[in-house]
Amino acid sequence: MKTLAAISLAVLAAGTAGAQDVPKPVLGAPTQAEPYATESVVNHPRTIGWPEGRTPVAPRGYQVVKFAGGLDYPRQALLLPNGDVLVSEARTKPKLDAEPDVARGQALSKTTGFSANRITLLRDRDGDGVAEQRFVLREGLNQPFGMQYAGGRLYVANTDSVVSFPYQPGQTRITATPRTIATLPAGGYNNHWTRNLLVSPDGRTLYISVGSASNVAEYGMEEEKRRAAILAIDLATGRERLYASGLRNPVGMDFAPATGTLWTAVNERDHLGDDVSPDYLVGVREGGFYGWPYSYYGKQDPRHANERRDLLATTLLPDVAVGPHAAALGLAFAKDAAARGQMAYVARHGSWNRSSFIGYDVLAVPFAQGRPSAAPQPFLTGFVADAKKGDVYGRPASIQTRDDGAIFVVDDAGDTVWLVRRTS
Repeated sequence: MKTLAAISLAVLAAGTAGAQDVPKPVLGAPTQAEPYATESVVNHPRTIGWPEGRTPVAPRGYQVVKFAGGLDYPRQALLLPNGDVLVSEARTKPKLDAEPDVARGQALSKTTGFSANRITLLRDRDGDGVAEQRFVLREGLNQPFGMQYAGGRLYVANTDSVVSFPYQPGQTRITATPRTIATLPAGGYNNHWTRNLLVSPDGRTLYISVGSASNVAEYGMEEEKRRAAILAIDLATGRERLYASGLRNPVGMDFAPATGTLWTAVNERDHLGDDVSPDYLVGVREGGFYGWPYSYYGKQDPRHANERRDLLATTLLPDVAVGPHAAALGLAFAKDAAARGQMAYVARHGSWNRSSFIGYDVLAVPFAQGRPSAAPQPFLTGFVADAKKGDVYGRPASIQTRDDGAIFVVDDAGDTVWLVRRTS
């Protein structure tokens, strides 16, 4: 396996357009700015799309291939046992009461509008890294995001429910009536609508990530029931339990191969200034509470001063800080024999509540014996076209990895799925 130092040096040598002077991701507790040290801003990117022939930039020894383009805001991918790739396509619903600058920013970044609400199947029959076939597997869904396949069924997370369909790899169309596994609370601040899924290695438990209904519980905690959390459902009995809470907007989830621990990437709170507070990765403990909305990374939120000191005393800390407002959405561990358990990849979708951009890349996080062992380093860059103008080509949203070392990066704003593979 390439060393992390080699990856980092290769990326720095390749260079990126619109370099960003921002806090670096760190292992352990970061140095944090004070709340309100800078003014809170709205700074959405303008998505200009990928010019013909341009791709994201990977380290030397890797090749980036456009696996599939022309999608309609792809969000999450699922790799099936037969090699097919499923992609959910959905957009955020526009808010009629959104502030003008927020609405304008969402329009520039392509996050809102008509939602395809479907799952597309991509097939690379000749194995050249480009999907030459695509099929609409299922449509008429409600903002689908996460997908999992287990026990002959395809599980799909709509924004308001988890449903399943009978399915066998190779099928190119699903017409069966869905079975509802769980209803979920929907809507919320910034449209925290994404619901990701992860099936336990033994196939018995389905984990569901559900983001908060608000920034910092400004509508009261009654609105946050079963939110800002990871839920767990026993697939045999349908019984649900709260697996972990205080996670403002957990999205990416994966199991660490060495330990079986569930890890998640979490988007933290807004409106405290440019550098407060860091998004993070954390190995989740069952029953653990991680601070939201009362605290962040060991510090009390001033908007909840002197509240719930009982919870503050038992709050667990994150493991890896990946930058304030970076929007860490995707998370996947390497699955090939060379790097299995030794590397995790994190997709940072990019900032909107920061005066200068942060994110718009994929980080590599070294692991050893099931724990992060060094600070994250850039892995896939080049998404920013011009930081001064606020232009980006696309925005990485999620990641899937394959046993042969291939890394699939879903670029929602770029309407593309990228395949990153080793050449040496």
